[in-house]
Amino acid sequence: MIIKFKWKRRKVRREITGTQAFTREDIEALKKKAHKEIPPRVEYYAQMMGLDYNRIAIRCQKTRWGSCSSKGNLNFNCLLMLCPEDVRDYVIVHELCHLKQMNHSPQFWAEVGRVIPDYKEQRKWLRTEGQKLISKIR
Repeated sequence: MIIKFKWKRRKVRREITGTQAFTREDIEALKKKAHKEIPPRVEYYAQMMGLDYNRIAIRCQKTRWGSCSSKGNLNFNCLLMLCPEDVRDYVIVHELCHLKQMNHSPQFWAEVGRVIPDYKEQRKWLRTEGQKLISKIR
């Protein structure tokens, strides 16, 4: 997996492999990329689903890919930038569905399934490959 970083107007490429832990620079680059890419996807799905949300925050979290508060604030893990796009979209839709159902009831999963019919594949990817990414956080 290749991550591009920009420091002082020059691009640096760094390959992240094996069990190497993420550096502070890795995390900052992922956060910057996530701030550019995640909000437009949230807006796209929110409009599609007829939902309003409050704020979007990007963090580096060891236990969550995303969360939604009762105030409509959405939080996303910057490591989503290392996930396939369909997995990222699933996490976004999952959190938006919490604006309708603040639980994981059958009704909640039905909402997710209306937008992402194959969401179980993305959940499986997060449990296996996603755990490998999270394990690289110091």
